[in-house]
Amino acid sequence: MPLKLGSFLRELVDNRHLILQLTARDFKSRYAGSMLGLLWAFIQPLAMMTILWGVFSYGLKAKAQEPGISFIAWFFAASIAWNFFQDTTLMTSNAITEYAFLVKKVDFKVRLLPVVKILSALVLHMIFILILVAILLLNGIMPSWHWLQVSYYMSCAVILSLGLGWLLSSLSVFTRDIGQIVGIIIQFGFWVTPIIWNWRISIPAKWQWVIKLNPVFYITEGYRNSFVYNLPISAQGLHSTLYFWLFTSVLLVLGHKVFMQLKPHFGDVL
Repeated sequence: MPLKLGSFLRELVDNRHLILQLTARDFKSRYAGSMLGLLWAFIQPLAMMTILWGVFSYGLKAKAQEPGISFIAWFFAASIAWNFFQDTTLMTSNAITEYAFLVKKVDFKVRLLPVVKILSALVLHMIFILILVAILLLNGIMPSWHWLQVSYYMSCAVILSLGLGWLLSSLSVFTRDIGQIVGIIIQFGFWVTPIIWNWRISIPAKWQWVIKLNPVFYITEGYRNSFVYNLPISAQGLHSTLYFWLFTSVLLVLGHKVFMQLKPHFGDVL
């Protein structure tokens, strides 16, 4: 079944109440039973980002390498973008197996499950954006209309995650090792994506195109351009934008195609 955007959007609208209910349930269930409950949703990523900031800022004396820009603002801007992509990738890869009881219902639109996971991660991401804004203000970076561009880059992350989610969630039904493999790749991806190091300085100019092949780079750099540098979307260049959307479109179509081809067999395996 080919991906028909209009049909998919109608499904989202028609099932919006169910999607929102599942999103709220998913967000709460991740931390149900623990003493601090939903606070863990903020404590864990904040602790990791704070540790990395402390190690690189004070231990290794890392700097943003930009006059007047603090390392913590420079680092957090890209870090929250990466964390959003990381959360959506890890969560969507298990969307089908986790909601196996819904998969077996004939009338349920199974391809909406990755959307639920993405929306669940988006709730936390919006709060981290507010935390980033506070950090920026405390470091003397005043609001700019460029900050509104984050909605565009957020949409980029959502669409990229949806295509990846359809692909990984369908494959993980038949190969449960997918989740472990994705976790390893995510850890590796954090270090090769310029989040805590400056690609303009670390990589020779003639090889900088290589780092731009990573589609997540377009998103993390976009967050940094919007919040820290106050640069327009065009600052990344037309070639980078076209490459990102070509890559994302192919992944979206491929992920949907694999998902729909494997969908009839989900009930037999789960």
